[in-house]
Amino acid sequence: MRIGELAQRTGVSERSLRYYEQQGLLTAERTPGGHRDYAESAVDRVIRIQELFAAGIRSAKIAQLLPCMRDSDGGPSEIATPQLVGDLATERARVDRMISDLIRSREVLDEVIDAASGRGESTARP
Repeated sequence: MRIGELAQRTGVSERSLRYYEQQGLLTAERTPGGHRDYAESAVDRVIRIQELFAAGIRSAKIAQLLPCMRDSDGGPSEIATPQLVGDLATERARVDRMISDLIRSREVLDEVIDAASGRGESTARP
């Protein structure tokens, strides 16, 4: 499939798809006319890349992880290593810290919203 179709099917811009190629995250064959020609499996690969980016993983780390993951379901491939498990555990711990920070930020915002709307207890002393 051409880059425009891949972009449409995945909701990822053509510019991003070219970036993924530059970073070694995605590959395409070339037609005799020089156009990119992606395999059907590229759809799953792009979705997997997007999930990893959404988790806050950088492209260099994604490039290391992708060969150890199946595109279809994200499970480990035959070449997954103990190093992959360690790297993923580190990334998961980082994501957990981010989630905790976001929850704390939301709680502070809730308190400010409650106070500003008159629903919270007044902290001012007479």
